[in-house]
Formats: sequence, structure tokens, C-alpha cells
Amino acid sequence: MKIIDAHVHFSHIQSFHHTAETLSHIDYSLEGYNKEFADANVVFSVAMGLREIKGGEGFPDSAPPTPMGLDLAPHLPKNMGVCAGINPYRLGKQELMQLERSLLKPETVGIKIYLGYYPFYAYDKVYGPVYELAKAYRLPVVFHTGDTYSERGLLKYAHPLTIDETAVFNRDVTFIMAHFGDPWMLDAAEVIYKNRNVFADLSGLIVGEEKAVDRIVNTPHFFDHFKHATAFCDHYDKFMFGTDWPLVRVRPYIEFIQSHMPEHSWDDVFYETALRVFPKIRPLL
Repeated sequence: MKIIDAHVHFSHIQSFHHTAETLSHIDYSLEGYNKEFADANVVFSVAMGLREIKGGEGFPDSAPPTPMGLDLAPHLPKNMGVCAGINPYRLGKQELMQLERSLLKPETVGIKIYLGYYPFYAYDKVYGPVYELAKAYRLPVVFHTGDTYSERGLLKYAHPLTIDETAVFNRDVTFIMAHFGDPWMLDAAEVIYKNRNVFADLSGLIVGEEKAVDRIVNTPHFFDHFKHATAFCDHYDKFMFGTDWPLVRVRPYIEFIQSHMPEHSWDDVFYETALRVFPKIRPLL
């Protein structure tokens, strides 16, 4: 089975390096990516543009200019696309011009907004010009939703219900809720069910290596909310596989998602939905 990973990272973020070294035991490098993803038969991935300035605040960092890109290696893996990262503190005229230029690149397949990490709701007017560009270039917008991987995040901005208003007033833009709004998955499921232009990726639900995945998967009731939400939504073609690499190893996470999604949905979840949501991927395969 061919797989598209709709949510990975490929940036020099200190917390990601620390997680790779101490929790997931991953070789967070170009070589490590190439080997692990090839071994898992992942034929393409979508990396979320993100930067932090050396000696600065650390992620979430208010200093990096929009668009935020990838800087883990001198060049991208041949099977990786990019979602241009948005820093809402840096969205002036020049930054928006740079963002538009980046959207013209073949490898730019979407846009990433870090709700919760930056204290702005999805419907804040600061993001209006970003949605206009997404509409003009027919690119999806990925939102971080749910728990933040930083204590400095503010959860109220990342709640999935805040996506509903944005989706209603931007019907010509496709939106993706990263992490399916975890732990507010039932709320996320309602937003997806209600809005034809909202999807979700299933990344980042577990952090760690094989033992961590096995322990959490076998903890009673830990993922009851996941099963409830996907059943309630009843649209498995609106979910996409993602790992949040390097937070978790790829192969055990594939097996985890397979165990929670009905087999008839696997073609959509692991491959086809990503091609529909990210139309610029197909020419890159």
C-alpha cells in the first residue's frame, strides 16, 4: 500500500531535536528521513514550514519572517512538499509578497497556520489576506488544532470549534485541522461533518518510539474519544494519515492508525484524500 504522510516536520526546532533524541529515538536528518520513510513505503510527505531564530524565544517564535520554510537540510527530499508557514506578527506588505512568490513554487502545496502557538483565532482579520491567497492559488490551509507541543501555547485559540466560522465565510478555501483537534475530537468531527471544505489529518496523537505507541494504544479508554469521533463524523474520506515526524516513528504509527480506521477506508486515509486535498502533490509523485 502506497502512503502519503500529510504532516511532518523538517526544520531545526530545538524541541523536535530533543524529542527525536530522547523520546522517539529517531535520526532527525535528511538521511534518517529517507531511510525511515522508504522502509515504511511512504511515497510522499507534506512538511509544515516552521522556523525559530537562534538565540531567540524558541518555538513559538515571533521573529521569523513569513513565509516560514524548512531548514533541516541544504535541500528537500525529492518526495517532500511544503506548507508555507505563517507568522501572524510578520504579515506586512513585503511578507505577503514573499508568501505569494513562495506559493508559485511547485513544491509549495499548502499553507500552515499555527493556532494556539500564536494568540490569534482562525477568524482573526490578520489572516484575511492569507485566505485570499489560498483561494487565488487553490491551495489548502492547514491549522494546528488541539493540544500544543509547548507550554507557551494558549489552548483557546486552537479549539476546533473556532474553525467553523472561518470555514463558513471562506467556502472557496479548503481547510485541514491538524491532529483532528485532539483532545476535542468530537467537536472537530462536528465541524468536519458540517462543512464540506474542512478535513483533518490524524498526526501527532502519540509521541515516542514503539514501546510508547504500544503502551498508549493498550491503555484502556485512552482513545475512546477517537473512535467515537470518527464514527460520529462518518466520513472517512475526510481524514488523512500523518505522523508529526519526528515526534513518532512512522511504521508503528501506521499500524496504530490502521487499527482505528476501518479497512475499507485505508485507500482514502493513507493516500487518495491527500491527493484530493493537496492537488499540487500529484505532479510531484
